Amino acid sequence: MDTPLRLEVIVASTRPERFAPVVADWFLRTVRATPEFDTGVIDLITTPLPTDLTFTPEVEAYRQRLAAADAFVAITSEYNHGYPASLKTAFDNAKHEWRAKPIGFVSYGGLSGGLRAVEQLRQVVAEIHMVSIRETVSFHQAKKRFDESGNTQDGAAIDAADRLICQLAWWARTLRTARSADPYPG
Repeated sequence: MDTPLRLEVIVASTRPERFAPVVADWFLRTVRATPEFDTGVIDLITTPLPTDLTFTPEVEAYRQRLAAADAFVAITSEYNHGYPASLKTAFDNAKHEWRAKPIGFVSYGGLSGGLRAVEQLRQVVAEIHMVSIRETVSFHQAKKRFDESGNTQDGAAIDAADRLICQLAWWARTLRTARSADPYPG
């Protein structure tokens, strides 16, 4: 398949005055500089997903977007040693659309850089039959890692992003081919 891989970047935080757009914009600039992906953004602050998981026209449109994707990256903060409730709602409002697709994580926060949230998310995505990318981009004390223009000089994060994108592209290509040849049995 010569068509670009469809990547959906999910911005998880919905808090007022959130830092998520800074991290997301940096990652989007990074991933859009690579030719492998056609990249879209699902910002949960503007995606009306019901917490009671009822079916709505908005949920149907959301599920169709997920179904068309080959891969995902979640940009997540860490709140009280966990990930945002909005991200759990996003996972729970779909089911089959996630299956046999890879997901990577870009996390940010205080001292842990969001890594505790990512470890919990790995359990969630395994349950919905996704492949979690090993490499994670993490920003410890995130507000100190970006300048006024939204750029970072954090060499570890820049290197991790490059590795995450390469791993994500490999898994996305491999799983897209596999799903095409033999639909996932889950």
